[in-house]
Amino acid sequence: MTKTLYVGNLPWSTKEEELASFVEQHAPVKSVRIIKDKETGRSKGYGFIEIPKEHAEKVTTSLNGTEFGGRSININEAKRKNIDGQA
Repeated sequence: MTKTLYVGNLPWSTKEEELASFVEQHAPVKSVRIIKDKETGRSKGYGFIEIPKEHAEKVTTSLNGTEFGGRSININEAKRKNIDGQA
């Protein structure tokens, strides 16, 4: 089983490989997705990482509030949106 975590306050220049490498210090990473503006292709400053469920709590407590690329990042469990767009 895997768990998807939200990662916010990322530097605009963050590449998916960089974020994966950063998180892999604490847990194996299954996938990384940085959300980009559809028109400009520029990062929106947040993304999602998928890791094994048993590592989720360790990653959130270890990395939430830590510095990445000069910014204090936020990591917590991703919440699924309902069809109407509400969390």
